[in-house]
This record gives sequence, C-alpha cells and structure tokens, in this order.
Amino acid sequence: MSEENDMQPSEIARETLRQLAMRRIPPTPDNYLTLYNEIAGIKSGEVFPSNTLKQLISALPAGTSEQVRFGRLLENAVTSASWDDLQNALEEIFERGGGDPLPWGVVLRDLLAQLETRHQGLTQAKKRESLDHVLRASGLPETLFQRLQNVMRHWSRGSAGGGPDEIEVEVDAPASEAPASADTAAPTVIIDKLTTSELRDLAARLLEEPVHALLHDAPELAQQSQQLAKAVRAARQEKQLNDLLSQLKQFSYRVSYVAEDQAELHAELLGILQLLIENIGEIVIDEQWLHGQITSVSALLAKPLDLRTLDNVERQLKDVIYKQSALKRNLQEANDRLKLMLATFVDRLGDFTNTTGDYHDKIEACATRISQARDISEVSAILEEVMRETRNMQISTARSHDDMGDMRQRVQNAEHEVERLMAELSQASEMVRIDPLTGALNRKGMEEALQREVARTRRHEAPLSVALLDIDNFKQINDNLGHRTGDLALQHLATVTRETIRPQDTLVRYGGEEFVILLPDTPMEDAVKAMERVQRELTRRYFLSDNNKLLITFSAGISVLGNDEEPADAIRRADKAMYLAKRAGKNRVMAS
Repeated sequence: MSEENDMQPSEIARETLRQLAMRRIPPTPDNYLTLYNEIAGIKSGEVFPSNTLKQLISALPAGTSEQVRFGRLLENAVTSASWDDLQNALEEIFERGGGDPLPWGVVLRDLLAQLETRHQGLTQAKKRESLDHVLRASGLPETLFQRLQNVMRHWSRGSAGGGPDEIEVEVDAPASEAPASADTAAPTVIIDKLTTSELRDLAARLLEEPVHALLHDAPELAQQSQQLAKAVRAARQEKQLNDLLSQLKQFSYRVSYVAEDQAELHAELLGILQLLIENIGEIVIDEQWLHGQITSVSALLAKPLDLRTLDNVERQLKDVIYKQSALKRNLQEANDRLKLMLATFVDRLGDFTNTTGDYHDKIEACATRISQARDISEVSAILEEVMRETRNMQISTARSHDDMGDMRQRVQNAEHEVERLMAELSQASEMVRIDPLTGALNRKGMEEALQREVARTRRHEAPLSVALLDIDNFKQINDNLGHRTGDLALQHLATVTRETIRPQDTLVRYGGEEFVILLPDTPMEDAVKAMERVQRELTRRYFLSDNNKLLITFSAGISVLGNDEEPADAIRRADKAMYLAKRAGKNRVMAS
C-alpha cells in the first residue's frame, strides 16, 4: 500500500482534482474515480455504472404492463449493483420478446367470419358488446390474442360469452416459463385488474362490517365472515378464487337460514307485543289512562320500524309515564284524605249516637224520679236537671251538625279533586308530543327532534336542511268553506307530505297553517328537490271538499344549518325565504 494511504479523503480529493488539471484529463465521473483510486492506492476494478443505467432505464418505453414489468426487472438488477442480476434480467426480457409472432392474420380472418355467421341465441349487438369488452379489458397483445380466441369459441357454442366472468384474465408468466415436469400445476393466473381489486375489497368490507354485524346472534358465522374477508383480500390466484367461491356459496346459504330465523323471531316478538297491548287495553279498568300509549305503540307496530320513530315514541312514553306517575301519587293522596274524612265522620256519628243514648237514659231516669216525687220541690229540682241535659244535648247536636256540614264540604272538595286528577291523568296520556289534528309533531316535539338531529348532524359532519312551508291562501279556505274544511285541508297536506318525504325526515306542525320539515343528511339542492316533489304530489292528489276538487299549494323556504348556528336561526332564515317565495308568486320553493 502506497504512502497515499495515510492521506485524508479530503486531501486525496484535492490531489485528484489537481492531477486531472495537470494531466489535462476530462473531469468525468469515471476519470475522477480512476484517478482517485490511483492516488488512494486502491486497486482499480470495473465499477458498476448504476447512475448511467438508471438514466437509460428511465428513458425506456412504459406504455404497456409488460414494458413496465421489464423496466422493474432492470431497476431491481441495477439497484443490487450486480452484473449477474442484470444479465439474468436481460435474458428474461429477450426470451419473452423473442418468440414467434402471433398469427394475427388468422385470428382476424376468423373473427370477421364469425361476426358474419349467424349463431343461435346471439345477435350482432351482443357480439359487438362482447368484442368491445375484450378490446377495452385487454392491455397486452398476448392477452388480447387469447381472449379473442375465447370469444370466438363461445360464439361457436351459441352463447353470448365474452363477459367479465368468461374472459380469461391476464397471465403473469407464459407457459414456457413453467417447469417441464409432468406433475407441475397449470400456469398461475394473476388478477391485477383495478375493477377486480375494487370488487374484492368491497366484498371483504361487506363481510367484515354489515354481514358481521347482522350475525351477532350467530357467533360462529360471525367469526367465519371475518375469516372469509381476510381470505378474499389475500386471494390473487385463480385456484384461490375458485375455492373462495365455493366457501362463499356455503356461507351465503347458512346466512340466509339465519336471516330467515331472525325474521321469524322478529315477527313473533312483534306479535307477542301486539297481544300484550291488546290485552292491556281490555283488562285495564281506567283504559283512558293508557289510551295514548296504546295508540302510539299500535301505530308504531303497524308500519316498518324506524330508529327515529322508536326514539320519538320512547321519549313521548317516558314523558307521559313521568307525568302520570306524579298525577297518580296526587290521586292516591286525595283518596287517602277522603278515606280519613269518612272515617272521622263515622267516629263523630258514633259519638253523637252515644251522646243521644246517654240523654235518653237520663230523661228516662228523670221521668221515673218525677213519678216518685212526694212534693213540688223535688219535681222542680228534677226539671232543672232535665233542662240542663236538654241544653247540653242541643249544644252537642249543633256542634255535630256544624262538624258534619264541614265534613260534607271537605268530602265534596276531595271528590272534585279526584275527578280533576282523573281527567288530567286521562289528558296526560294524549300529550305525546303529537299534534292531535294532523298527527305531526307539535312545537315541543320539534324541540326534542331538533336537539337530536343537530347532535347527529354535528357528530357525523352531515348537512341538516330545514324547510318551512305555509299553505297558500289558507285564510280564503277558512272564510269561504269553513274552519272544518280548513282542518281537513291541513290533514290532507300532512298526510301527503308524510307519505312523500323519507322515513328519516320529520314533519312538524309549526303553528296554524305552517309546517316545518327536518331533512337530515340532505344538502340544499336535494332539499329543494324534495319540497318540489311534495308540491307535485299535492298537485296530483286533489283535496276533496264536499265532492269538489280543491288544489292545495304551499310556499316553502329552505335553510341549511350552519356549523355553529342555533336551530332557531336556521328556522328564521327558512321563514324569510318562505316569504320571498310568497311574494314571488306562491307555490314556490326558495333557498335561503
């Protein structure tokens, strides 16, 4: 090793640059490296030109998947800085690209002949559709060649063929690369189409999330759905996909049985609940107490269950149960007071009876003494005693009379209190946040619905649209046709609106002829279309008044709740937009 070996790398670099200038050698990377090794005392050898080769590879064409694959082979070889790897990559490229040319002339001639030939069950349109699919789905010439042959084979058999489930997918390696042994498996088919990958991912998500959630009562199947999801994501080869197809078929059969069992269980539970409700309605003595609850739950069971409807009914029943429990406590206290007063009355009546008996006994004793008296002085003394007892009896009778009168008044007051509480208890059953005329939520029900929808909207960052609609010319309907017709018109509007909007939307009678509709997960454009759809449905379904058709229209304003906006402000904006719709000619929908 030369003395330069003791030099620092920076000193070797400076000396290398000086020698390049003195020898007038071009300062190329290779010349610099050769001279650097010479000065450093390093044996010169052949240097792998990684940078140069990478520049050459980046300039190669990459228009097809085969060209991209060849480029990756070369990149891997250059990255490893191995001449052997580079040689192997070049040999593979030449082997793949150096085969005999495909007989395209023969295939195209046969394809034209097959297109002109009539095949049973196939039309020209179906043939063109199959051919178009093949041309769009095939990237490599070899793949296109193979798929065109498959299509013609399907046509000759009299089937539509050529669909995505019948066209052979791209082959990753040709048959010539497979080992030549007799027991070697067929060439592996690799799925690399984007649509196939998306479908595979979608199938896995379906198995992992919704299917798994529906199988909470079947833990074995739920676990199997997770395992199948993992297998679907990992599947790349044709054999794996075929095995999965068989497993998925068996799994679908078992899931269908579970779904049928759950549907029967659901129907049976609803039937039992309905029987319980009917039985309660029959055996409860004061049925009016439960009339509202029974009506609400019966209406709920009569239509498909909805989470929002269940939530509304639950809130309503909780409120009613709380109020009824308070009223029942007051009623019990009133009954207890009435019982106490009656018991006191009976006691007073007993005391009065005892007092009367003692008086009679004393009068009889005085009468006996008078009959036995020997002179007038004894009679006078006995008469004074009689008069004294009589006065005491009168005082006691008057006191008892006053007490009984007071008792009777208190009993009457208690009876009135019981009657009032009974009536209030019955009315509380009907106070379930529902407008009694239209069946829509009332203002208090709207407050609860708004609170719930706003919380959901901000939790999921979804839009919440608020529509406020007002019936056009409603005062004329009342004035010309009467308030009863006006009430029927309100009912007609509520019915049509409720049947037209979505189950998750909420209808509220805001006041008079005004209604509010809450539209969750709905942007402004879709909310406008929803209200216009209600308008069209009202135009189609006339309101009959004494067998006369009456067209009911409304003007509506719509706002979308802002991120930090109060619901009341959104309703005010919708109200302003509604008045703009009125001034613009009525029967319109205006966005705020």
